[in-house]
Amino acid sequence: MKLNRRLFMGTAAATAMLAAPTVWAQGSGRPRVVVVGGGAGGATVARYLAKDSEGAIDVTLIEPTRKYYTCFFSNLALGGFWDMEDLAHSYGALASEFGVNVVHDWAVGVDRATRTVTTAMGHTFPYDRLVLSPGIDFIDGAVPGWDVTAQNKMPHAYKAGSQTELLKAQIQNMPEGGTFAMVAPPNPYRCPPGPYERVSMIAYMLREANPTAKILIADPKQTFSKQGLFEQGWNLAYPGMIERIGPDFGGENVEVNPDGMTISIDGEEQKVDVCNVIPAMQAGKIAHDAGVTDGGWAPVNAEDLSSRMDANVHILGDAAGQGDMPKSGFSANSQAKVAANAIRGALTDARVFPARFSNTCWSLIDRENGVKVGATYEATPEKIAKVDGFISQTDESPDMRAETYRESLGWYASITADMFGVQA
Repeated sequence: MKLNRRLFMGTAAATAMLAAPTVWAQGSGRPRVVVVGGGAGGATVARYLAKDSEGAIDVTLIEPTRKYYTCFFSNLALGGFWDMEDLAHSYGALASEFGVNVVHDWAVGVDRATRTVTTAMGHTFPYDRLVLSPGIDFIDGAVPGWDVTAQNKMPHAYKAGSQTELLKAQIQNMPEGGTFAMVAPPNPYRCPPGPYERVSMIAYMLREANPTAKILIADPKQTFSKQGLFEQGWNLAYPGMIERIGPDFGGENVEVNPDGMTISIDGEEQKVDVCNVIPAMQAGKIAHDAGVTDGGWAPVNAEDLSSRMDANVHILGDAAGQGDMPKSGFSANSQAKVAANAIRGALTDARVFPARFSNTCWSLIDRENGVKVGATYEATPEKIAKVDGFISQTDESPDMRAETYRESLGWYASITADMFGVQA
């Protein structure tokens, strides 16, 4: 039966029950699940909980934006292949077709003792299970000279929408022969191939409109995802345009000056025309406020994405410290389905299936030159562990690369339909 709140708050012994998951008592009203964050993890878990429980679970989704722009595929908007509106999605079907209570507000507080979420507008939402899928935030001071107050001068564009549009406008207004600089992030971060697909798309745009321009990458990592594929593609499609400076040559010792529009690499200052700063990342703020993070990310149990600090809280997607899966939209969507099945089983006695996960990340290097990497995963007591994987090969035929790109378009239509409950 439900724990009496006064008894819960008044006894030390009951406090220890915070770590034990709720077991829903039949006949006590509909169990309540609150989901914070409406991206690939949050929207998916809200839809599957509402759909598969057939109304047996009261699902509330708290998301501040009425129009959600996917970060995945936003690089194609930079390259001119897509319009921004191609990335935009609404929550109408989740509410009208599946009965999700969609609340457009900021979640600003979580009280795990009383199991409530508060929002910026002063509303309080009680929960029996809480799902946090807040994405990423940036670590203050990660790049000396830059913080979020400088994001209009040196955009990060790692949260899609206005930042994407701003960065594209800055690149389009570069002088002839100008320099675009990117400060790449350290591991781990959202979408491991993302910065390098972005470089490809910017190089494509510059090759068409400003072919003497240069691209400079300051990178703190020795290696990066799909490195051989990107570097071969850059040499073939954009010869002489792109220079990457890794940690051996100062790529991890970078400072920026947004007012002066300069970047300093290992003490050597250079004037640039556009600078894309992608700082080090951590779990979204609400996960830290909820007290479920450790070292920047929120550690979870692999079998159901429940927090290792509170079994009644589940963390999905980029914010989760889960093991081997990359931080990607595909990963978040895959994790959401596992979490939804586990939560539904706990709250309604529905069957729970063994956790299985998968991920694929596509990247576009040049027109119809797509590459991919992916893997399957399983739950272990320690983490989500990689089982096997695949990656595109160098020197593939143009037909195969074009087919990979078309495959990525089909996946985008499929995953957004799966997230938002609309026809693909």
